[in-house]
Amino acid sequence: MDGPGKISVAEIDSLLYSANHDLSRIAIAARIPALSRGWKGSMEAFLQAAKSGIRNGNPGLASSSPSAPAWEGFRWAKVVEVHRETHEVTSVVLADLERSPFPSALPGQYLVLRCLPEKSSTPLIRSYSISGAADLGTYRISVKRGTGPGSRHIVDTTQVGDKLEISAPRGEFILRPGGRPVVLLSAGIGVTPVLSMLHALASKSTESPREVWWIHAARSAKEHVFAEEARQLLAAIPGSHSAIAYSKPDPTDQHENDLIIQGHWDLASLRKLGIPVEADFYVCGPPAFLKDMNRDLISLGAPQNAIHQEVFGSADSIEPGVTKAEVKAPHSPVPLGTGPVVSFTRSGLAVPWDSRYKSVLELAEACDVPVRWSCRTGVCHTCECGILGGRLRYTPEPLDRPASGNALICCSTPETPIELDL
Repeated sequence: MDGPGKISVAEIDSLLYSANHDLSRIAIAARIPALSRGWKGSMEAFLQAAKSGIRNGNPGLASSSPSAPAWEGFRWAKVVEVHRETHEVTSVVLADLERSPFPSALPGQYLVLRCLPEKSSTPLIRSYSISGAADLGTYRISVKRGTGPGSRHIVDTTQVGDKLEISAPRGEFILRPGGRPVVLLSAGIGVTPVLSMLHALASKSTESPREVWWIHAARSAKEHVFAEEARQLLAAIPGSHSAIAYSKPDPTDQHENDLIIQGHWDLASLRKLGIPVEADFYVCGPPAFLKDMNRDLISLGAPQNAIHQEVFGSADSIEPGVTKAEVKAPHSPVPLGTGPVVSFTRSGLAVPWDSRYKSVLELAEACDVPVRWSCRTGVCHTCECGILGGRLRYTPEPLDRPASGNALICCSTPETPIELDL
């Protein structure tokens, strides 16, 4: 109690873990020299969230979205436009059934869709980034046709006039405000969330100009989705830069407004571009691309906290003290339960609840769904994830409730069917 601010260890604990987040005391705690880097980072996260107007959840323990989702669960939307972008990618524009404007999304966020390929089939729940401007009152998603039933259903069968259920825009891979340079780095269909960011930067280029770098990778011009749209947006941003890598280009794959290289982006080719290392970096693409770009950007001198990545599919596990010999695909447990259905939407798995599990976390582990946890008692918020629909029962009650639209799976069980962003 003799140090700066006369803050005890017990009060430090309370400021972070309980619901009493006194910002004036947190500001003092963040300046204590003896506090570890991790604790200081947690305290500074509260202060930064307050500056950004975030009053949602516990930003010291779990990254928080700037606001709660615009609505809970799913609502119906109408397909008003369908566009074939390339032979593999189709865009779908969704509008409110009554044609009222949808709430604006944040550039980079995604929607969760729930659809029925057949009336008797199990609903498919898939996440797709918003690829267009985030403030038009409609939402555009762009889907690459793959081998999965979700993408094939949307690309092959969706028509104008169809109805789909969608969540409110979600996600923390969003364009941060400020005046620092922005580097948007994508590969393939990973272009979608950063394209939404580019729309936002182009619309605000006359208000607060930022240096913008657009770096993309594709197989060839034929598979380079949104090439012309990106060029038009970049033309509206003074001094913008564009560089494209084609891994298997055709001889005619050139464009006067782009720097085009043959091959893949790597440390050497990125260094030649001369991108500013003091920038904010937004990276989206396949897992190998994310891994390589994270390594190469750090080698260039970019700080780790300035590199923001969007991960397709479930996040990596965090399981203290546990080393897995192999990574298994998510699967149903044996035997199946008979309780409310628990849907792990990113993993594409829906299973009935079984009371032999003490928490949703235990069910996820039994299904080999990638999970994140540390305390397992509702204290640390490591397990916090999005809940798209349904209600949970907390036992024990967490010290601090998760952000609106989120759940703590380590100390909860389903009260109704639930859909989790896992």
